[in-house]
Amino acid sequence: MADNIARVFADAIATDPTRPLLTWYDDASGDRTELSGATLANWVAKTANLLVDEVGLAPGATAGVLLPAHWQTAAVLLGCWSATLTVVDTPGEVDVLFAAADRIDEAQSWSADERYALGLLPLAAPLRQVPPGFADYVVEVRRHGDHFTPQPGPGTADGRLLARARARATELGITPGARVLVDAARYPDPVDWLLAPLTQSATVVLCANLDPARLPHRQTTEKVTNPLP
Repeated sequence: MADNIARVFADAIATDPTRPLLTWYDDASGDRTELSGATLANWVAKTANLLVDEVGLAPGATAGVLLPAHWQTAAVLLGCWSATLTVVDTPGEVDVLFAAADRIDEAQSWSADERYALGLLPLAAPLRQVPPGFADYVVEVRRHGDHFTPQPGPGTADGRLLARARARATELGITPGARVLVDAARYPDPVDWLLAPLTQSATVVLCANLDPARLPHRQTTEKVTNPLP
């Protein structure tokens, strides 16, 4: 059994990197983004390379993440974990901070050497206006390489997070290889919408502002086998 998150992610996409791993819907904006395992792995590698090569962070450095359930959040989190960073979500002093554009005021209570803002816009569009003191994540991350070799061994929180994720997979009835539909508002914790499915090599249909009227059609077209309760 893998003891680090980077290995769990690699194992989840190893069988078929081309299959849809994470499909994102926002029923308020009409946005739909589908990422294969290979595509998400590229974003993860770019993020890890940004953190290691540009920011210069070493294993054990801390990353603050003020982001909602979203496909770009998956790239940020998995990139941080691949670089063996410790991810925190409570205010304090961190080495790098990632914040949604609508949480910049909240981000001011954090102390960080490097700050990245995410607009979470369709098609990974850049921010029209970058907040002072921040860099635009999607602009900066694109300049980095598509491959990253994680450090061997787990990060400091990997064991705890994976234990929680495996327990949640059992509680939520996520079976190996399932196609899981997740209401982002109901399950905002990345342990539920990201890590628990990955521990089962499951794929995810992540829905924000979920419109119940669209649910039956979506479950059919996305071939959902396991809508979370």
